[in-house]
Amino acid sequence: MAHIRVLLGTLGLALLAGLTAPPSLAAESGGAAPTAEEQRLDRAAPREILARSGFDTAAPRFVRELGSARSYARARHVVEREGARLWRRAVDRAQGRGPAGGDLSRDDDRPLYWARLAMTREVRAWEPSFGLSEAQRTALLAALERTSRGQDTIRYPHARGVKRILVTGFDPFTLDRDVRISNPSGATALALDGTVIETADGPARVETALFPVRWQDFADGTVERTLRPHLPRVDLFTTVSQGRVGRFDVERTNGAWRGGFPDNENVSRTETVPVADPATQPQWTSTTLPYAQIVAADTGRFPVYDNTSVTEIPAGGTEPVVRPGGPTAGSTARAGGGGNYLSNEIAYRATLLRDRLGRTSSLPGGHVHTPVLQFGTGNTDPATGAVTDAEFVRNRLDIIAQVRSILTVAADNGG
Repeated sequence: MAHIRVLLGTLGLALLAGLTAPPSLAAESGGAAPTAEEQRLDRAAPREILARSGFDTAAPRFVRELGSARSYARARHVVEREGARLWRRAVDRAQGRGPAGGDLSRDDDRPLYWARLAMTREVRAWEPSFGLSEAQRTALLAALERTSRGQDTIRYPHARGVKRILVTGFDPFTLDRDVRISNPSGATALALDGTVIETADGPARVETALFPVRWQDFADGTVERTLRPHLPRVDLFTTVSQGRVGRFDVERTNGAWRGGFPDNENVSRTETVPVADPATQPQWTSTTLPYAQIVAADTGRFPVYDNTSVTEIPAGGTEPVVRPGGPTAGSTARAGGGGNYLSNEIAYRATLLRDRLGRTSSLPGGHVHTPVLQFGTGNTDPATGAVTDAEFVRNRLDIIAQVRSILTVAADNGG
């Protein structure tokens, strides 16, 4: 059964879509069990998303290339090349370059997500003839994650007068609730990567990267590794994630607490956010985005709020208290404005890194929560609903456009 499950869950995606594909390396080896995240590939919606975008060809190509590797060095080269190829393919599709590959709208972030999982599943189960240590397998998986998320391709022009903006997004999440889910922050990252925004002071180049919805990756330092080389030189950064229904929020304060909501691996963590040098770790960090100007501007059809509320344990207290106006002196964090999940954590980590690099007063940066991306009326049942509809696409396009407008306002007023 394990052999059959691996075959159907990875390169069987193409076969189930009515196409042909080479045998799965994972299936041939009998390899390791897929992760909880990778197992969702067996469901109908991910297979349909891959087939209707043409991204069902990514894993078969990857298997052919990886299967020809006769050494770890060659395998590492293949993984890095194919990961970068997948990221570029997703960005190009989102920005209208090259074939659409199917009838799924170009703004969709989900083909990249599911194709990446099909590829990581192969690496996880692969048993090459030359032998692969667990450390080497871990390094291959890390390389595939990094390259297919745009984390190592952040490049800015050297031209004078061009501002530099850094934006991050997330994978889809809560997929056991509805496996069709898309994340507008991820779609925004694909739509904006490498683009130019015209500001009052001239052009601004936007570079983006995506992050997983997994507690362990954050504990392992993926945010800091990606952002540290660039925060000393950018003019503005914004971490972006999906937040509340029908509204944008600029989160004023971020808290050093993990609230335990399960991640995409169905893992929970309830603890202080683990960072390097915890002895100097603050309970709270703050946005330096020009929130007043962003809230006042007409950026799109969704209202934008300056969210100041947090949840804290007051100094000397033992029970959490909601503070609409922000934290009080000496308090312990239990939720930032953006909650206590990974959206709060990426904001906390990015702004803490900004502060530790000595750029608190010179670098506008913080977190923006987008509206929840909703399916259209009559298409809300996860069991029977279509993977896309006209209202779903319209909502995502409007969110992407409004994030671009918010970035423009931020760049005009401090970036």
